[in-house]
Amino acid sequence: MTRVLVVDDEPQILRALRINLAARHYEVAVAADGGTALREAADWHPDLIILDLGLPDLDGVDVIHGLRGWTSVPIIVLSGRADGHDKIEALDAGADDYVTKPFGVDELLARIRAVTRRTSAQEPEPARVRLGEHVVDLAGKTISGDVRLTPTEWHILELLLRHPGKLISQRQILTEVWGAQYVKETHYLRQYMAQLRRKLERDPARPVHLITEPGMGYRFQP
Repeated sequence: MTRVLVVDDEPQILRALRINLAARHYEVAVAADGGTALREAADWHPDLIILDLGLPDLDGVDVIHGLRGWTSVPIIVLSGRADGHDKIEALDAGADDYVTKPFGVDELLARIRAVTRRTSAQEPEPARVRLGEHVVDLAGKTISGDVRLTPTEWHILELLLRHPGKLISQRQILTEVWGAQYVKETHYLRQYMAQLRRKLERDPARPVHLITEPGMGYRFQP
């Protein structure tokens, strides 16, 4: 049974998520503040944490930093903060995904399943990944249909394909592909993503696999 720790200072959200998750056979613990969340995570060792950013004692980003000091447990941030800066800060701190309030329970459950699948799979990373009409050979660096990519395009695509369903922040991609001094050069990234879509998406104007999360980053949707 998957253990889920829900951290939120709104009692009605804690209750609703406890009921919905338990009904789907998750084992659930709750915490109403950041200090309790950190203690509960250390004592109970959850498989997944759903974390609100607006906590009464600690900022949620500080909680993420505290967790990432000792655990790689997946974290889905749940917050009413609409500012893109808060979302990026949470992702850069180590969150795996971000759901904005008000949210649909079905969407949250889908995100939980996706994160759980990624982190529970212990088998080696796949050498080949299907992307629409193409098969990408990550080991051989080839793509069916005689598609050719530049080294930079490969680097970006590989980062996304190795984390299916995961939201990868612009900052993370820019840092890993170009270096820390390029974290503000988001126009580089937009240009390269447009090139990748022209080469790999059936309709580059309406991508279904290389998805933009506005103001935050990109996601590979299998």
